[in-house]
Amino acid sequence: MSVTMAMPDLLGEAFERVQGEVDSAFDAFLPVPDDTRARLVEAMRYATIGGGKRVRPLLLVATAELYGVNRDAAINAGCAVEAIHAYSLIHDDLPCMDDDELRHGKPTLHRAFDEATAVLAGDCLHALAFDILTQPDTSTDPFTRAELVATLARASGHEGMAGGQMMDIVSEEQSYDLRQVTRLQQLKTGALLAASVEMGAVLGRVPPEGRTHLRAYARDIGLAFQIADDLLDVEGDEAKAGKALRKDEEQGKQTFVTLMGVEQARAQATMLVEQAGHHLGGHGEDARLLVELAHFIVKRDH
Repeated sequence: MSVTMAMPDLLGEAFERVQGEVDSAFDAFLPVPDDTRARLVEAMRYATIGGGKRVRPLLLVATAELYGVNRDAAINAGCAVEAIHAYSLIHDDLPCMDDDELRHGKPTLHRAFDEATAVLAGDCLHALAFDILTQPDTSTDPFTRAELVATLARASGHEGMAGGQMMDIVSEEQSYDLRQVTRLQQLKTGALLAASVEMGAVLGRVPPEGRTHLRAYARDIGLAFQIADDLLDVEGDEAKAGKALRKDEEQGKQTFVTLMGVEQARAQATMLVEQAGHHLGGHGEDARLLVELAHFIVKRDH
């Protein structure tokens, strides 16, 4: 199913546009060298071009546009976030982690290439993210570039995504309660979504005290996103998802669905999305794309 189906025209067009722009940017960032590094760069391109919904770049671009940021600069920053996301998926799919065979409907990178190339491709995408953020094309202001780097670094490491992944690994051996599952997902999934919104504001030179409502929006959609993922893992269609489902149940992991039940989890996700929209009320119609994106997060079927 196309991402652009079953959603309002504004959001469908926004996804289609950002997907094309991100693919074009990665194509430019990753020319294949005429030497034995070619396999590595081809693997990086395999992981970044032509796959994924691009929710994180769209969050960043839509936030940046609230403050009149140059779109090319926002796309660059969005590619940096997407490079981190792509590297995390490459490593998550490895046999030493989730050992998955499919991602975005095609073989995972270590299956399409090999494990060593997959590790290196992930490492290089991690490095590429910060390389992009330090380029003048992303921002001519060195203080803005430094804040972008700091924001993405915190969201990626042990205080963010990677820390959440460690909690997820340990969850196979421990029984987490709702508070612990919420904390896990705020780090593993929510941190990078929140960074996308924050970085859009950083590009817009919004002072930290002026970002409170954006952080509240990002916190709510981050949890809603993961609840929706947990629901899809239980009820989703593997053909649409393009990856294996129902693995959490097989591994005995506690999720929002196992702890709350399907109906309560769905109600909680809906409440979070409505709350997220209220946080943006001060922006009026200018925030319509971000509000619709929040609703898409819980209504998506893959």
